[in-house]
Amino acid sequence: MIKAVVTGGAGFIGSALCRRLVGSGDYRVLNIDKLTETSSENSLASVAGHQDYTFLQADICDRAVMAEAIAEFQPDVVFHLAAESHVDRSIDGAAPFVMTNLVGTFTLLDACLEEWVSRGRPDGFRFMHISTDEVFGSLGPDGAFTPSSPYQPNSPYAATKAGSDHLVRSWVKTHGFPAIITNCSNNYGPYQFPEKLIPLMILNGLHGKPLPVYGDGQQVRDWLHVDDHVAGLIAAYERGETGGTYLFGGRAERTNMTIVEHICAHLDREKPEHAPHSGLIKHVADRPGHDTRYAIDPSETERALGWSPQHTFEAGIQATIDWYLQNADWWRPIRDKVYAGERLGEGKTS
Repeated sequence: MIKAVVTGGAGFIGSALCRRLVGSGDYRVLNIDKLTETSSENSLASVAGHQDYTFLQADICDRAVMAEAIAEFQPDVVFHLAAESHVDRSIDGAAPFVMTNLVGTFTLLDACLEEWVSRGRPDGFRFMHISTDEVFGSLGPDGAFTPSSPYQPNSPYAATKAGSDHLVRSWVKTHGFPAIITNCSNNYGPYQFPEKLIPLMILNGLHGKPLPVYGDGQQVRDWLHVDDHVAGLIAAYERGETGGTYLFGGRAERTNMTIVEHICAHLDREKPEHAPHSGLIKHVADRPGHDTRYAIDPSETERALGWSPQHTFEAGIQATIDWYLQNADWWRPIRDKVYAGERLGEGKTS
């Protein structure tokens, strides 16, 4: 079996990856997660007792613990997803982003390089660094990001992810370290933390609370179902080239207002208590430095890996809304204790 370390495996994308890897029967997984307030062990209930799954609560900034865990497990692949990931939170306070996204990535790279060298630099080892399209900055009305797009990060979150990408690339060039970088567009799907746009709007609408939309809501994002992203990460590991960069996008550009209106229409049909839900939409002060548009051209990745998104946005968003309506046991503790439904970056300047 392939031994895979997943960092940040109790988060949204990481938990989806853990569930897929363990469920395949081909992988033995060590999930390393700090269990911050945006993580949930409940996202891993389906694999928690599986013989091919192990959980380690640890901080990737802890060099001694990372070195011991990597040396003991001797992974064939490390999927590095552990990150502080919400732009609004980085506006409110950038320090945790610098520590986890930059220092944490360095610490993990250092531990993995040491272990890789000590094992004789095995050809099959891969370090998969999972990043974001936000490192490329904001697009105008035309064009899309490609692997050759220049880096122009505009938020503290994006800047720390850009820095971590550069660290990984330097390990490849300096040490011959077998790493691959992937960048993705906005993910959506089950088990996403309720501060993100889609689950926030679903749950606020369900409770009859305001639906806060930044500015005019015309910001454009390219939406990718998390299961399609996970399939792409596995394909990049299995078929990608060391030192390569692969971009995963859903070919599903939508404005934020379009997303919110779609959710409102679905809730009107399924949960009409607060209909029309569009009456709950509230335009609020825009996020500082809000990027206008992101879009990924995944053509190169599709050709290189034989991968393509399998979910249409219309089917994927409907299934996602229904999942939240049917899984209050997962989101209610988070909403009650951690995140009550505001938008964290609203009108903030520091």
